Amino acid sequence: MQVVILAGGLGTRISEETDFIPKPMVLIGRKPILWHIIKFYVSYGFNNFIICGGYKIKYIRNFFKKNNHKSYNDKIKLKNINIKIVDTGKNSNTGKRILRIKKYLNKDKDFCITYGDGLCDVNLNNLIKFHNKQKSVVTLTAVKPQPRYGNIFFKKNLISNFSEKNVGNENWINGGFFICKYRIFNYFKKKRNPIFESQILKKLAVKGKLAGYKHKKFWYCMDTLRDKRYLNYLYKIRKTPWVRW
Repeated sequence: MQVVILAGGLGTRISEETDFIPKPMVLIGRKPILWHIIKFYVSYGFNNFIICGGYKIKYIRNFFKKNNHKSYNDKIKLKNINIKIVDTGKNSNTGKRILRIKKYLNKDKDFCITYGDGLCDVNLNNLIKFHNKQKSVVTLTAVKPQPRYGNIFFKKNLISNFSEKNVGNENWINGGFFICKYRIFNYFKKKRNPIFESQILKKLAVKGKLAGYKHKKFWYCMDTLRDKRYLNYLYKIRKTPWVRW
């Protein structure tokens, strides 16, 4: 099964880093977050990757050219790893990026899609089994984000209730880590620069073709400098649920 990684966005909310490098190349420990994502998939036996680049794509290409995939051979034996880096456009929306790698996908097999800035410890084997039991075109991994703030409840000018951070109060959100059938491309028609989430997935949901796999354990998206620092802190103290190698 092929893995498509969306790695071409501008990453404006972490501009302290992305003024110089693309967000997927921001370091967690000594390696880019993109490296961590690929390692996670490889630990489940995936070996065929398509990286949808765009903004500052040369940094991604140079990293893999320089390392020649040797970086993956430290603590886990890998064979025949194929990484294809495709320029899907600097200003392309997520749907457009997926459309531009359509020709590289196997028409007869399902494929994975994920983002180049999120780490997770979802069991990919269980995710695939769940997907195979559904009649959906796409299965997404639904997660509950790390709570950042507590809640204050007012009654006029008095606080009637105060609650600290509680992940149980958070709503399910799209955590990425999708499994898709090739016929997903039937839903891209007549759209020049589609947004995968708000246009394609929404259409699938309306038609009852979008399944959600609930993942209740670790998931974290590196959206801001604060997020980068938090993930590096986890790495420093060796509390890294996504590391299986």
